[in-house]
Amino acid sequence: MKTGQPLHSALLQPFPIENHCLVVGGVSLTRLMQRVGRTPFYAYDRQLIRERVGLLRQYLPHGIHLHYAMKANPMPAVVQHLAQWVDGIDVASAGEMKVALDTGIPPENISFAGPGKSRQELACAIAAGIVLNIESEQELTTITELAQQMSLRPKVAIRVNPDFELKSSGMKMGGGAKQFGIDAEAVPAVLARIAKINIDFEGLHIFSGSQNLKAEAIQESHEKTLQLAVQLTAASPIAVRTINIGGGLGIPYFPGEQPLDLAVIGRNLEKLLVEFAPALPGVQFVMELGRYLVGEAGIYVCKILDKKVSRGQVFLVTDGGLHHHLAASGNFGQVIRKNYPVAIGNKMDKADTEIVSVVGPLCTPLDLLADRMMLARAEPGDLVVVFQSGAYGLTASPLAFLGHPAPAEVLV
Repeated sequence: MKTGQPLHSALLQPFPIENHCLVVGGVSLTRLMQRVGRTPFYAYDRQLIRERVGLLRQYLPHGIHLHYAMKANPMPAVVQHLAQWVDGIDVASAGEMKVALDTGIPPENISFAGPGKSRQELACAIAAGIVLNIESEQELTTITELAQQMSLRPKVAIRVNPDFELKSSGMKMGGGAKQFGIDAEAVPAVLARIAKINIDFEGLHIFSGSQNLKAEAIQESHEKTLQLAVQLTAASPIAVRTINIGGGLGIPYFPGEQPLDLAVIGRNLEKLLVEFAPALPGVQFVMELGRYLVGEAGIYVCKILDKKVSRGQVFLVTDGGLHHHLAASGNFGQVIRKNYPVAIGNKMDKADTEIVSVVGPLCTPLDLLADRMMLARAEPGDLVVVFQSGAYGLTASPLAFLGHPAPAEVLV
């Protein structure tokens, strides 16, 4: 963000303002702080999460199953809430699997992906009856051995490393050499192997990238994904029941970024599904989303402890920082640091502003939540809010760094 550039107002639209104060889940920020009892804390708006699912249902083709990728935000209350509205959950560890199973979602609608599942995790997943996304031939061997020992028939899908990537994505999960999945050209041989053993084959998981804000790139990825699915299905000696086309839908974080046009993406996907339907008879399609479901519904809140001036630059020193919100500090995937949208949450529409940097309490210059941003004039005791914090916040941060207490989390 350029020096002195104000908060991108479009990112505030989901949250009302009353008496200069941000409102989350119908509760003013100052009252919410009293309710939580301390700062820092994360707050997630349950109604915004529900509305996001409704938006997807409105624009995506009828019959697309929505799965929540729990790694985006594994807070049990958030997962329990989402379980009412989505069709399945995707997990990446045995710990996440336990949270998913606690929701009551049928095990066959829970899938487990990850390139380094331990033998114990695989055994737990087999016993639970969830779908294991196979990431390597060695993993298939281990699953087969465990199934024989446990006298159970595991449910599996193949995670495919496609020979293409999702262009302009924040994280590229496919194309080239990857630790994720089985290379597309090696999948037919694995399918032939699965056909000869006592395994319940579910289908294919083809995921090429995430955090994308270009509709044309997502449309191209959907087309290539379905083309690859047709090729692999034709080569398979066993029926393909489900194809997970991944997610990739991004949310805007920085000025100049625009929200995705879901209507355009949905219409194109509908056309593609009709076009490819004859080659994929009876297949159930899954879209797996994490950040897109929860990212914009969450905020991170910390309190200003000190205000100081150093050689003309104003610093607001808070009780929160990179140890709680690594992504907002710019140290979670950013090549060139940019400011997340930040505001003084109890002075939202105040006209008196100044250019400040918001820093945390840690003994490192990396502990920076806002660099030379134009914010409402603030004093110790005021509340700093970091928006777009519903995904990859608390659990993606180095909580143990320097021994500070962990922040609270609330679903409002």
